Amino acid sequence: MNIRLYHARILTMEKDRPVFRGEVWVKNEKIVYVAEDEELKRELGPDFVKISWDLEIDCRENLLMPGFKDAHTHSAMTFLRSYVDDVPLQKWLNEKVFPLEAKLTEEDIYHLTRLAVLEYLTSGITAIFDMYVKPDATARACLDMGMRCVLNSGLNNFTSSIEQVEEEYLKWNRKNSLISYQLGFHAEYTCSRELLYQLAQLSHKYRAPVYTHLSETARETQECKARYGMTPAVFLDSMGLFAFGGGCYHCVYMSEADLDVFRRRRLFAVTNPASNMKMASGVAPVAEMIRTKIPVAIGTDGPASNNCLDMFREMFLVTGLSKLKENDAASLDAEQVLHMATVQGAKAMRLAKSDVLAKGKYADMILLDLHQPNMQPIHNIPKNIVYSGSKSNVAMTMINGKILYRDGHFNVGEDPERIYAECARIVRRLTGQEDA
Repeated sequence: MNIRLYHARILTMEKDRPVFRGEVWVKNEKIVYVAEDEELKRELGPDFVKISWDLEIDCRENLLMPGFKDAHTHSAMTFLRSYVDDVPLQKWLNEKVFPLEAKLTEEDIYHLTRLAVLEYLTSGITAIFDMYVKPDATARACLDMGMRCVLNSGLNNFTSSIEQVEEEYLKWNRKNSLISYQLGFHAEYTCSRELLYQLAQLSHKYRAPVYTHLSETARETQECKARYGMTPAVFLDSMGLFAFGGGCYHCVYMSEADLDVFRRRRLFAVTNPASNMKMASGVAPVAEMIRTKIPVAIGTDGPASNNCLDMFREMFLVTGLSKLKENDAASLDAEQVLHMATVQGAKAMRLAKSDVLAKGKYADMILLDLHQPNMQPIHNIPKNIVYSGSKSNVAMTMINGKILYRDGHFNVGEDPERIYAECARIVRRLTGQEDA
C-alpha cells in the first residue's frame, strides 16, 4: 500500500536533526521517502503528479515521529489491573500475583494481551519488549493485531525450562517482520544457580544477549548478597550471563560495582518509574547512568503494577523523579528522555530498523495532534511532548505500514467491545466471581 503523509511537522529522531515541515511516504511496511518541503520541490518537480497513492493523509501541521518503544512489559497482566494494589512488592507477587497467574491458560493470555495492545496503540507505542509465561500466546495476539513485539523469556524455577527457551528462541527468530525473541530470565531470586548457569551456556552457544529484572528492591539486593556475597549485577556477570550484552529492568539499587558491570558489558538499563513509585521500590539513578555513558530505555512494566500503559506518563516521571532525586532541575533534559523512549528503546530491543524515521526503516510512526491546548504555544515540540503531552494527543499509530489506530478508532480486525467482554469473562473465572 502506498501512503503519502503530507503537510506534516516531522521529528525523525535522527541525531542533530530538528523538527521540519515536509512529507513521509510509505510503501508496504517500509518508509521510502522523508523530505522537507523545499527538497521535494527540487527533487521531484513535475514527476510528483505521476505517483499513484492508495491513501493520502493531510497531517494539518501536526507532528509525525517514531512510535514509542515500551522496553519492558508484561502485557497479559491486564487481568490484575486495579485488582491487587497498595501491597508491598514481595507480598504482592507471592500472595496475590503468582497464585492467580498459575490459573492462566494460553487462550487467556492471548485475549488479555489483545486488551493491552489496544492500550499501547492509544499511547503511541509501536513496539513492546514482553516477558511473560506462554510467549507463543503473546506472539499470536500481537501478530493478529499487527503489534511489533520482542518476546523475552521469563525463565524461572517454576514455569519454564532451558529446553523450552531454546525452542522459542529458534522458532521466533526465523524471518518475521513483527515478532522476534531475546533470551532472558525472570530474576536472580526466582532462578537456581544451576538454571542460571544453563542459560549462560545457551547465551554463549548463540552469542546472544540476556535480559532480566534486576535490583528492583532493597530486599532483593540484600538477599542476593546474603546468598552469594555479591550484588545481583555482579553475581550474574560472574556467571557469564552478560558476556554478549543485554539489559536489565528497574535497576533501582545500583552500586558502583554494578554500574561498572553495565559499562563493561554495554548493558541497557530499562527504567520503570511509575511501577517503581507505585510499589515504593525507589527511584533509579538515571541521571548518573546517563552521565557515565550507560544507555537507558523506558518501560511501563505490567498493567498490574503500573497500572497504566502510558509512555507520556513514564517520560514525565523519568525526568521529574530524576530532578527530585538529584535535587537538580537540570539533571535530565526532556529531549534526552524522548530519545530514551524512542531510539534507545529500539536499540535495547534490537530493533535496528524501527528507531528513526528514515528511508528503508519500518514504517512505525505516530501522528501527534498539536492543535490541542496542552501543546500550545509551540516553543519546543520535544519538551511539549515530555512535559505536557498525553495520550489524548495521539491521532494515529502506524506499525509496519498499517494504520492500526486513527482518530479514536481501531483497525485491528476485532471490535474492541468483544475484547473487553472476553477479558471480563476470564477475570470472573480466575477470581471466582459469578456472572453479574
